[in-house]
Formats: sequence, C-alpha cells, structure tokens
Amino acid sequence: MANLKEIKNRITSISSTMQITSAMKMVSAAKLKRAQDAITQMRPYAEKLQEILGNLSATLDLSENAYADQREVKTVYIVGVTSNRGLCGGFNNNIVKKVNAMLANEFAGKNVKLIAVGKKINDAFKRSDVSFRPDGIGAAEDMFNDLTFERSSELAEFLMNEFSAGKVDKVVVVYNKFKNAAVQEVIGEQFLPIQVTEAEEGGTSAGDYIFEPSKQEIVEELIPKSLKTQLYKALLDSNASEHGARMTAMHKATDNASELKRTLTLEYNKARQAAITNEILEIVGGAEALKGN
Repeated sequence: MANLKEIKNRITSISSTMQITSAMKMVSAAKLKRAQDAITQMRPYAEKLQEILGNLSATLDLSENAYADQREVKTVYIVGVTSNRGLCGGFNNNIVKKVNAMLANEFAGKNVKLIAVGKKINDAFKRSDVSFRPDGIGAAEDMFNDLTFERSSELAEFLMNEFSAGKVDKVVVVYNKFKNAAVQEVIGEQFLPIQVTEAEEGGTSAGDYIFEPSKQEIVEELIPKSLKTQLYKALLDSNASEHGARMTAMHKATDNASELKRTLTLEYNKARQAAITNEILEIVGGAEALKGN
C-alpha cells in the first residue's frame, strides 16, 4: 500500500486536473452554443441550394457547366478537416483514419493530394507524400483561428479553379458532421464534380426550363456561390462537432477524475486509520513492556 504522502499528492494532482477539465467543459459548452446556432441556421439554406444546384446541373451542357464534368479519376484532392487542438476524444483520429482508409481503398493507385485544414491533420500527414498546401491559402491552423465565409471562399475558389483547369478530377471533403453534442458523424462528401440528382439522371424530368436570369449568369453566380456555401457548411459542421466532442470528453474526464479521487480518498482514510492503529499498538506495547519491568 502506498504511503500517506504519495496518496495525498495524487489526490491533490487529481483535484487540479478536475478543475482544468471542468473549466474546459464550461468553455466548450459556451462555444458550442454559438457554433451550433451557426450550423443549424446555415444547414437548411446550404442543403436547399445544393439540391437546386444538382437539378440545375442536369439541364446544362458540359460546355455551360465545367464543374459537373465527369472525367476519369486520375488526380484527387482530399480536403481533411480537423481541429487545431486536442482533448476532444476521437474527433481528430476519426478523420485521420477515414483519410487513410480512402488512400488504401477508394483512391488506391490514384494521384492523391491532401489539403489539411486544421493543425491536427496537418501534423499527422505533414511528412507523408500526400501532404499539399495550396499557395495563398495560408497555414493549416489559420482557417479556424478566424472562420469566416470569406476565408473558406478562398479555398473553395482554389479548388474550383484547379478542377476547371483539369488539374484535378475529383475533390472530396472529409469532416465531422454535427448531430448533437455527443454524436459526430465522419463524412466523406464529394465537392467536385457536382453530383446530379438521381431523378435528373434517370430522365424523369424533361429538363426544359426557362431561365431567369440567363444560363450564363447562373453559371457565373449561382454555381460558384453554392459550392462556396457547401464548403463553408462543412467547416461550420466541423467547428460545432469539435466543441461538442471536447465538451463530452471533458465531462467524462471530470467524472472519471471525481471517481478516482473518491477511491483514493477512501484508500487514504484506510491507510491513515491503519497508521493510527499501529501507533496506538506501539504505545500500548511500550506501556506493557514498562509494566513488565
């Protein structure tokens, strides 16, 4: 059994850890509320815009919509989205595992480049052959230091320009989709080329529309805006998921520390009681020895 001083030091250390995890939980809870509000307000608009984009793409010729060009996949960009900091359970590791699974299975033998958004995935792949940082986009951790539509639009424009120029055949965004504070779903979402809706592919719609404004204006304005919104939604999803995962992880860590502290306190009291009993026995034994003399 450990001595009293060792147990007391462990109890003190655990108490300090509990204060940290409890504070981090409260900070994450406050940030989660703002992040959750942002994604819940953005998601219906982004999903409806994406649906309209899929329907619209089926009515346009390839010459009119370069972003829907279905080419043989030789070069792939994977945009991996993680957080800049840890202590959020399996949030970051799940993204790294998903990217590694894509490299080993779905995109095996392809020319794959990884664009890391978030410090953790950048650290995981920075020494690998697939790591890639676009010029002018900035460091991996910069995106979440100041997450705005304008910042995410820079990355979206780069991906659109690369695809329309024929430098990449497919772009996939891997991120955590926010369900609730305790549940995040790892998503590998195709960003480019634009996916046409099944109804349009099957030819159930006539595809004969009168466009207002013109097709040219729609291609130049609506499609790029929709793609930028789609990427921004993925980043907002990941941001909310991060705070939810961290809040849940810190809540569990606080509960575990509390249980460990209770166990150690009980062990400390038992050890102290045993020490007191030994001291009493020594005193009694010494007194009996004196009487015997």
